[in-house]
Amino acid sequence: MSNQSMDAATPTFNEFPPTPYEEWRKAIDKILKGAPFEKRLITKTYEDIDLQPMYRQEDIEGLPHLNGLPGFTPYLRGATPMGYAASSWDVAQEMPYSTPAAFNAALKADLERGQNAVNIVLDRPTLAGVDADQAEADDVGKGGLSISSVADLAAALDGVDLEKTPIYIQASTSALTFTALLAALVKQQGKSLDKVRGAIGMDPLGQLARDGRLPRDLDGIYEVMAQLAAWAKSNAPQLRTITVQGHPYHNGGATTTQELAFALATAVDYLRALQARGLSIDDAAPRFRFALSIGSNFFMEIARLRAARVLWAKIIQAFGGNEESQKMRLHARTSAWNQTVYDPHVNLLRATTEAFSGAVGGCDSLHISPFDELLRVPDEFARRVARNTHTVLREESHVTKTVDPAGGSWYVENLTDAVARKTWGIFQEIEKQGGMAKALEAGWPQNQVADTASKRAANIAKRKDIFVGTNMYPNMKETRIEPAPVDAWAVQNERKEALKAVRAKASGNKQAALDTLAKGGANTVESAISAAAAGATLGEIAQAARTNAKPGPTINSIRAERGAQAFERLRQVTESFAARTGQPPQVFLATMGPLTQHKGRADFTTAFLGVGGFETIYPSGFDTPDAAAQAALASNAKAVVICSTDATYPDIVPMLAQTLKKANPDVTVLLAGYPAEHVEAFKAAGVDDFIHLAANCQSLLTTLQKKMGVAQ
Repeated sequence: MSNQSMDAATPTFNEFPPTPYEEWRKAIDKILKGAPFEKRLITKTYEDIDLQPMYRQEDIEGLPHLNGLPGFTPYLRGATPMGYAASSWDVAQEMPYSTPAAFNAALKADLERGQNAVNIVLDRPTLAGVDADQAEADDVGKGGLSISSVADLAAALDGVDLEKTPIYIQASTSALTFTALLAALVKQQGKSLDKVRGAIGMDPLGQLARDGRLPRDLDGIYEVMAQLAAWAKSNAPQLRTITVQGHPYHNGGATTTQELAFALATAVDYLRALQARGLSIDDAAPRFRFALSIGSNFFMEIARLRAARVLWAKIIQAFGGNEESQKMRLHARTSAWNQTVYDPHVNLLRATTEAFSGAVGGCDSLHISPFDELLRVPDEFARRVARNTHTVLREESHVTKTVDPAGGSWYVENLTDAVARKTWGIFQEIEKQGGMAKALEAGWPQNQVADTASKRAANIAKRKDIFVGTNMYPNMKETRIEPAPVDAWAVQNERKEALKAVRAKASGNKQAALDTLAKGGANTVESAISAAAAGATLGEIAQAARTNAKPGPTINSIRAERGAQAFERLRQVTESFAARTGQPPQVFLATMGPLTQHKGRADFTTAFLGVGGFETIYPSGFDTPDAAAQAALASNAKAVVICSTDATYPDIVPMLAQTLKKANPDVTVLLAGYPAEHVEAFKAAGVDDFIHLAANCQSLLTTLQKKMGVAQ
């Protein structure tokens, strides 16, 4: 075929003229048949952002930063020119093991199989600066690693080359003591501190928001923060000393914009504190790392990470920082708030979409939650699946082959701008209140998060927000994953023995080093390192460093509760009843008429009740109300649901409900559906409540548990 004939046969875009938006709207309005477009097709998010059903080029006209390139301020498209094409994100899986030996075994195994960074989560005593042999047994190793000495840290990191493997430690107000332990270990191993990269996460305001208290005054904490930042600049330039965490707010139910705004406002408080103590903005900003939780709103999270880089660059620019200082270092963690105890394998899917958001959004390091994280210390299988999710995203999805893969999308670019503007508005409100510390003291962030959490809870209760396997689509044949029993006394005894050996080997210089540390001064970090090297324990170093500390502030903390917990409690109450009585509570379905008449609502009702762990008795169908009533009463079920169609209900419901109530006044009678014009008449006949799409499932099932004697 000649080129001429090929050209003649090849269609061009001019042959397909674009359809004007107005014509599309006319077609949509015709389909909607008078229903309002705004209510049916525009989605309003918790961030108060309206998501359109379709985006056009007009939606990005005039947006700032669209012409920016990766590696150039304001870093919308990433902080490096080549993005993941040059270097992928750090696979920084948390290792929530209690003892150094258990932690090290898991870490070694995973570093050989795809993990390339150490991510240490500490238990509460360690975070509080309390040695394991001085803590309550139940707290030692609970939720994280127990570390009390350089020897402990050496055992936990045995076989890890700290010059080559980045290390992230969520240390909060124990940052000084942990820096001392880490620096002493590096020197002990003959390694170079200036090659150690990662972060020791100091975040006192995040800890205050989470716990409601701090172990010492903020001024004293900020003094330590400034000394750590200055020490790191001179001695460990690749080690960040401040990790601003959004997790406390996210875990309380905050919106993506609230979490980001609170993190940015927190960072600004820290910047001002460091400047007041003599650090320049270009000395301080490179010491920061941000850690955000990634929720299930896929595009919202991508937009949020892109917006975060722009806003941080804007803040640092306003402080006078150079372009290098404007780069945000960003760690992402898949959501803990979204995870569920029931049907936990669904957590695999949640974490996968959340991790994909983090990767597309351009995080620098990432933790993907194992599916059994809520139930137990993750086993090898759960760790492997989570770890391999990183590998699939990196090696099979090709997301790393494109720099800023979402860039240019009309939807994502518009949403990025909307998220940035909403976040900035919240940030400015905090600035008006005098900064994050004062806002927390006044309770403003707590109230904002509580308000969002309340809205979420209302939608979850009505199943407008869905948790698959928990408040919708329950798996009634699920085999529960039971957590392995933990012998708290054995864990603490193991830790006590380790500490006993450390104390016995301590150098004679230990007390002198601790005394020097207790005096304070400009060399606090070096004094703490000397004490650690001499054999001082974490608790001893912390106690010496706080010798002249004033009492810390107390506030109302952010109330952390996962979205699914209310429904999980419902299910747990029912399971306790089943354990006591030998079977789940049963509800009889009065299925009226042939299968086609009752099946839809009977199936819906079975799933609706299954959310609370109720079992349904599901007959084939009854011809008369009397036959249905007799079968229901004979079943001894304490609740009956009438299932049929709205058209047949007027002939069925009054007689059936009255017969049931007359024979057994204590029986609960429910109706599948909500025939609005007959509701009052049916209530008068004996119907107690209605099971339907708009019902408050949580409230109805709670009431049913009480009426049926399921709840004690």
